[in-house]
Amino acid sequence: MELERINTKGNVPVPDDELMHLADRIVALVEDGKRQLAVSINQIVKTTYWNVGRHIVEFEQQGNAKAKYGTSLLTRLAQILRARVGRGYSRPNLNNMRKFYLMFPICQTSDKLNPPIVQTSDRLTWSHICELITIDDPLEREFYQNECISEGWSVDVLHRQKESGLFMRLAQSKDKEGVLQLAHHGQKIQTAEDVVKDTYTLEFLGIEDKSRYKESELEQKLIDNMQKFLLELGKGFAFIDRQYALTINNVHYHIDLVFYHRILKCFVLIDIKRGAVKHKDIGQMNMYMGYFAKEENVEGDNPPIGIILGHYKDELMVEYATYGMDSNLFVSKYELFLPNKEELRRLVKAILK
Repeated sequence: MELERINTKGNVPVPDDELMHLADRIVALVEDGKRQLAVSINQIVKTTYWNVGRHIVEFEQQGNAKAKYGTSLLTRLAQILRARVGRGYSRPNLNNMRKFYLMFPICQTSDKLNPPIVQTSDRLTWSHICELITIDDPLEREFYQNECISEGWSVDVLHRQKESGLFMRLAQSKDKEGVLQLAHHGQKIQTAEDVVKDTYTLEFLGIEDKSRYKESELEQKLIDNMQKFLLELGKGFAFIDRQYALTINNVHYHIDLVFYHRILKCFVLIDIKRGAVKHKDIGQMNMYMGYFAKEENVEGDNPPIGIILGHYKDELMVEYATYGMDSNLFVSKYELFLPNKEELRRLVKAILK
């Protein structure tokens, strides 16, 4: 439908393209205003809740970490606040506000007339904060906070990564300095080792650990849950193809999954094994990597990464079978259930001693 024309001088109509350009500028202005409003509201909500927590702590503890009055204070206070200011101030919520103040103590300085303002990233909503304050270990909490900010994690993503013990799984293969770097600066991708995990958690597939399933069924479930699988793989992965066909001397082969890593600028080849990885699987992956390096790489591409994903891993066999091979070839395990986070936490604490 032709736009209604607006006369600005006499009977001269406004050209459609100029009117559309004006509308585009106004829409951009309105959208920017909405974003700024959302950021302001988010910051005001967090500042208000942080200051509520501050008042509670100062009242019940005189600024100390150990409560003087116990949980009865929050129960009684919640009853009063719900009657006077409405929903949102239940005992669990007040407890979250109290923990928010205790775990995020740094705030913007202010004068005597104005309360202090908590400084947290605009990317952290109150829902993010409620997830983060359930993590007691400060290093672990700092890692997830940094990843939320740098990667723009939603609350659902944060919850899943936290429940899968991402920080501790990444920290297992590092020394003390590496764990501290991971916590303070988040996950940095510089080498192939930075993008490959020792164990991948695939609980989102909904496969029972003892049930029977074929490799093709496992692959199909990964395809059906590609968004979650990409999340588990980590930052930088882009899906290219499944059952990637290649022919060498009239023999046909198929690579289960092919990805491209936009940060490392290389192909990532993944073969899936339902049971244990065997030495012939390693040799075959090495051949796939050689083919991609010679036939598929273009200018600017780095050598490919190969990952064989098996339910079991014989460390000694892998050590012997990969002797002298490309350092970009990895054998990893997958598990069909969430890991024991307490056991992982003990392992990480042992590294930090």
